[in-house]
Amino acid sequence: MNRWISSVAFLLVSVAVSFAGEPVPKGFSRPLEWRIGAQVTPAWVPATNDFLKGENQDGRRVGTGLSGALRADFSFSPGTREGLLYKGLYQGVGISANSLFSNELLGTPVSLYLYQGAPIVHFNEALRLGYEWQFGAAFGWKPYGGTNEGEDAPVSTSVTAHIGLGLKLDYALSDRWTMSFGVRANHFSNGNTSWPNAGVNSIGAEIGLSYVVSPAREVSVEPVVCQEIVEAADRRGWFYDIMVFGAWRKRAVYLGEPVEPKICPGRFGVLGLQFSPMYRINRFVAAGPALDMQWDEGAGLAPYWVEGTDGDNIKFARPPFGKQLSAGLSAHAELTMPIFSVNAGLGYDIVNPKGNKRFYQSLTLKTFLTKYLYINVGYRLGEFRDPQNLMLGLGVRL
Repeated sequence: MNRWISSVAFLLVSVAVSFAGEPVPKGFSRPLEWRIGAQVTPAWVPATNDFLKGENQDGRRVGTGLSGALRADFSFSPGTREGLLYKGLYQGVGISANSLFSNELLGTPVSLYLYQGAPIVHFNEALRLGYEWQFGAAFGWKPYGGTNEGEDAPVSTSVTAHIGLGLKLDYALSDRWTMSFGVRANHFSNGNTSWPNAGVNSIGAEIGLSYVVSPAREVSVEPVVCQEIVEAADRRGWFYDIMVFGAWRKRAVYLGEPVEPKICPGRFGVLGLQFSPMYRINRFVAAGPALDMQWDEGAGLAPYWVEGTDGDNIKFARPPFGKQLSAGLSAHAELTMPIFSVNAGLGYDIVNPKGNKRFYQSLTLKTFLTKYLYINVGYRLGEFRDPQNLMLGLGVRL
């Protein structure tokens, strides 16, 4: 009997100790702080191509825009690990209507996007400066319908990507109401999945108002525990991302004397692999190199052109696999936050199909489904101006 009582007592003490020493709970284990809001953004549209300058069927300059958005987002409870490590972080979903005052030319697209933001500087308890990115899709563009090549037309598909980045001041009017003022840049493009694809950019001054629907309950955490969590999160070290991706793209091939661009009919497949050893500098930032390999079905076609073919009937012999393969090295910086990471890279192809740009850039969003598995949505450019292809894939973090 004494042995049985001792065993039960030992078990109860063990359970009590395990609960007493339980780490701070993770973000979704406690109620989230939800808010809703609205924004209005008058914007300037830079004339980045002849179409926007006025060389269109209406002969009209496209230079201004206006968007209105409704949004819903959440923050983690301050009594959770994420709430302690990323104070003020928020993420959510927005929907916006975007007018360029040129409905007959470009339509009035509606964007559905994810966004995430966080404070950079707290000036006082009420005022702070923060950043916000947006990533999504814009629906309802009026595709280019001209009879010529229309290389400078902004869009040729009814759906494009929506990418936004901004800085804003948030001022707390009360415990529940916050007003914001900021500057935001947007980019709309179809990722070279169709031609033409000159894209549309805008730079706007936004004003917003948000209301906290369900305030998070204040929870005190022992300072020693907070310090341990921060030190563990800021511990430096390496992690490794392996990502496979695919996409489809349009291709222009430069042929003839004088050399002229020929738009190939149909679309070409792209497959890629990226291996990235990344060094964690702190909980917010990581950096490191990457090995990039990509096979492009539409690359290196010029030497294999079948002479005498042109237009919609242009033909090419199939190049060898190695002639359509690129391999490069790139340097990356990554903003690492809960749920999402934003990665920017600069690279140079050592092996390169004929006609492709060697110097390339990438911008990707990683959405983590688990601690180790993520969805990758990104975009690759050549020499900061030439669209190459989307990067839609899956990755693992080791």
